[in-house]
Amino acid sequence: MRTADRKVATVFGGAGFIGRYVVQRLASQDYIVRIAGRDPLAARFLCTQGRVGQIVPLRAAVTDAAAVARAVEGADVVVNLVGILHGDFDTVQAKGPGIVAQAAAAAGVRRLVHVSAIGADAASDSLYASSKGRGEAALRAAFPAATILRPSVIFGAEDNFFNRFAGMARLLPFMPVVSGDTKFQPVFVGDVADAVMAAVEREDAAGRTYELGGPRVMSMRDVLRFILDTTRRTKRMVDMPMGLMGFQARLLEKLPNPAVTTDQLKLLGRDNVVGQGMPGLADLGIAPTSVEAVVPGYLRRFRPGGGRRDLAAA
Repeated sequence: MRTADRKVATVFGGAGFIGRYVVQRLASQDYIVRIAGRDPLAARFLCTQGRVGQIVPLRAAVTDAAAVARAVEGADVVVNLVGILHGDFDTVQAKGPGIVAQAAAAAGVRRLVHVSAIGADAASDSLYASSKGRGEAALRAAFPAATILRPSVIFGAEDNFFNRFAGMARLLPFMPVVSGDTKFQPVFVGDVADAVMAAVEREDAAGRTYELGGPRVMSMRDVLRFILDTTRRTKRMVDMPMGLMGFQARLLEKLPNPAVTTDQLKLLGRDNVVGQGMPGLADLGIAPTSVEAVVPGYLRRFRPGGGRRDLAAA
């Protein structure tokens, strides 16, 4: 049962990259935070972000309707952050949001926030983008007042974008470039978490869709050049033939955790920027954080000597 002095939020995918920032913010606003996911042990590290008993990991995958219903019972706020880059897109990203939204509606949840992705489109030939679009539709059908947030590629200390390519720059004799002209609008994970909180708190955010991007649009080639400059690596940038990359992806996607898939190559061929006229961070009262303000700090470890020379000279 809800009480006037006990706010409850359920966060699906709360142990992930975005989730840890959202959980911290909810806890600071005195919510009891339930972190719902397939493995509650993976969320235990977040229990220190609040008072004893304030943060509660639960076993509740978004594909398990009964578990989802239990996880949202008595909650004021529900946030769905669950997303995958490969695997069963239809079950997790197309059907999962509808399951969460149906349970939230039945439980009388006050506010539902769903994090999707720029490019979500049910008609897309990309399995990822199509499942995201169908997931949004299922969510809206069950909970019309839900707020949908669509970020571009997200950066932050734990990201799998700048860190991944910086690791490649350290190990490879050259920097491979795939779809070098494709444009991105990298957005800081802290700004995405702030957008979630704004969607929770602002009445005018109900039922709306926002696309989240940072202050700078960068091509893939711009991103890789920035990484090389930041990590002080002198490497030749080599454009990779798409045919070769497709062959490699078909081999790699047979692995449990492939470095690249054919579906990801489709996404890399399309711009990932905020659509013209779409509401964004500014409409939620958030000033976007630049790549330059954050990324060099956590890419320092990829410099020659692990960045220790810089620290010694400081």
